[in-house]
Amino acid sequence: MPASRIMARDVSQENREDHPVVQHLQINVANAFVLYANYKHYHWQLFGPLFRDIHLMFDEFAEAVLATADEMAERIRMIGQDVENVQLKQMQDAAQVHSAAAGQSLREMIEEADANLLVVIKDMRDAARLAEENNDPGTVDLFSKTVQIHEKHEWFLRQLLKKKDGLVA
Repeated sequence: MPASRIMARDVSQENREDHPVVQHLQINVANAFVLYANYKHYHWQLFGPLFRDIHLMFDEFAEAVLATADEMAERIRMIGQDVENVQLKQMQDAAQVHSAAAGQSLREMIEEADANLLVVIKDMRDAARLAEENNDPGTVDLFSKTVQIHEKHEWFLRQLLKKKDGLVA
């Protein structure tokens, strides 16, 4: 068997469907879609004195997170697997984050978004470590770039939740 085929077989085995790195990628595709839907929900349901700024912020968050879903899904395909959970209900069930609740105040929306981001950030950090341990630099790089997007979003939300100005009560 040619060396290139042996190498391809070995790499495929490392990226098998049930491999923990692949599973983290699958979960993060689902997380991204739920976050996207949540951000659009918050964007549409906002009210109050900070309406315009937070309305635009959640729209920016939605756009950024949707792009991460595509990158994660493409990475799954790149390493030889199919993207699971492609139906909306499957994504919601596979995600580690919760769908937005109805009838929330502005503060509740921001708190919910922040809590979800903390879950995603922790998982991505764990996934990057696991990918590193499994000699998968491409996935390490993807998680490293993507977690920074979520960390920035979480920072923005955390700043809004500070009670110094009383606007997000």
